Amino acid sequence: PRGDKNMASTDLFRICPRTGLQYHKSAEPLIKLNAVAAVVALLVGGVLALLITLTRWQAVHLVGADTFYMILTAHGLDMLVVWIIFFEVAVLYFCSSTLLRCRLATPKLAWLAFALMIIGAVTFNVAIFTGNATVMMTSYVPLPAHPAFYLGLILFAVGALIACFIFLGTLVVAKAEKTYEGSIPLFTFGAMTACIIAIFTIASGAIILIPTFLWSLGYIKTIDPLMYRTIWWAFGHSSQQINVSAHIAVWYAIAAIVFGAKPMSERVSRMAFTLYIFFLQLASAHHLLSDPGLSVEWKVFNTSYAMYLAVLASMIHGLTVPGAIEAAQRRKGYTKGLFEWIRKAPWGNPAFSGMFISLIGFGFLGGITGVMMGTEQLNMLIHNTIYVPGHFHATVVIGTTLAFMSLTWFLLPTLFNREVLMPGLAKWQPYLFGGGMGVFCLAMMGAGTLGVPRRHWDMSFAGTALPYEFPGSAWLMMAIVGVSGVAAVVGGAIYIGLTVLTILFGKKLDEGTYSTKGTVLKMPVASALTGHGGQEAHVGVPGTFVFALVFLGAFVLYYFVNWKYLSTVWGLS
Repeated sequence: PRGDKNMASTDLFRICPRTGLQYHKSAEPLIKLNAVAAVVALLVGGVLALLITLTRWQAVHLVGADTFYMILTAHGLDMLVVWIIFFEVAVLYFCSSTLLRCRLATPKLAWLAFALMIIGAVTFNVAIFTGNATVMMTSYVPLPAHPAFYLGLILFAVGALIACFIFLGTLVVAKAEKTYEGSIPLFTFGAMTACIIAIFTIASGAIILIPTFLWSLGYIKTIDPLMYRTIWWAFGHSSQQINVSAHIAVWYAIAAIVFGAKPMSERVSRMAFTLYIFFLQLASAHHLLSDPGLSVEWKVFNTSYAMYLAVLASMIHGLTVPGAIEAAQRRKGYTKGLFEWIRKAPWGNPAFSGMFISLIGFGFLGGITGVMMGTEQLNMLIHNTIYVPGHFHATVVIGTTLAFMSLTWFLLPTLFNREVLMPGLAKWQPYLFGGGMGVFCLAMMGAGTLGVPRRHWDMSFAGTALPYEFPGSAWLMMAIVGVSGVAAVVGGAIYIGLTVLTILFGKKLDEGTYSTKGTVLKMPVASALTGHGGQEAHVGVPGTFVFALVFLGAFVLYYFVNWKYLSTVWGLS
């Protein structure tokens, strides 16, 4: 039954028969369309990624210099901005409307936000691909781009900002209408953290991009380059901090969906998210540590004492997410030895395997290298080398993108009501994508340690007045970057292909009933995602603590190896 046809759409909720989750009729199409737009952006960015990879692989060296810098500009924006923020908007609407069993606040404004984001993304992409905005993602002044480039970014940012306020408005509606009990669920709390950081991030972008737009039109004479860089990185790097909060919330969600896992301590997990709000943006300073115009005191404060509180938060999440999974598994009887709980985990489920690879890759590759790069002296070793994109591909791609891919395998049957096509292929997708990207990042970091430059079209420096010959190991590293990058692109193509084919041709599943919000089914997935509290009884998690000690050992060893490496250049002074 579909319920009373005379009921207003604002009162209707579809109850998923497989999960018990309910979708507000006005929110559901917005969640779908934002997710679909995200996948389209991932497709565009993925094609560009393949071209960039085959160009930096010196033996192939596919495209010319002009084309290379154009596609590198588009790749950065379509991946870090368009793909991820569209998906995050879908997550915000899901976390507020669906998990709180609440109508979406101002759905008409949500459609306006979606339209602005689409128009903005198309506008700056047209400016780039017509050759009028080859300025890289950072778009440093005084290098000018066409006004349409800045206008497109501003429109996209305004749309995203409206979506953030709609999310906050939905929280207010849910509280006023008492659609949930107690505090908001942890998954929603993590999304709220991402939303608060997003508002700061988008405001920072507006503060510098609006005057830069006016400068491109000729209304402002000059913009100070150091001021631009300082404010722009409050936008450019903080956008990744939105992603960190969002994908860690996804980790908690998948642990709840797959295992029914509750956090080891919900209070501690919420405290860690709160630390992100106050301290995570300070990491933006690591892009500015070589700038002479900023004081040493500013650099040290931003990249050490205060930023360590954000590192503490990430380490808490790195302990509590696998700890919650281990506790849930041990309650089910997987208690033999330290690691039976992880050996018996559903590694054939791409939602779980992708999430766990995301967690390991983000922690070991992204997290450790990020702290190293955030140390003023060590930063000088690898600043502007290809080590830097090696680091942020570990955070943005293995961490965020793979986590979002993992959540997609859950959303396809419950949101899109389609059975995943070719589940055997879907099972291997996280391993191909995550494994390829892991090797890709490690090889980039190795090449960067040997001095291979970031963003440079030709590492052979052919025809230059002052040529430089890198050691053979650097060439080998870049060849590994090429091979592993192609493997990761294939993994991404499988994700996009299966997602699109499933939505278009997958077996239709029962959509469930439409009714008013008082008949929510208390099914395991719904109750796991919306429930509260930590573990009911103490369950030891020795395996997780062994993982934590391994991580700590790797952290300390890598940190001090870099200090040893730095000491070899002290004689130059």
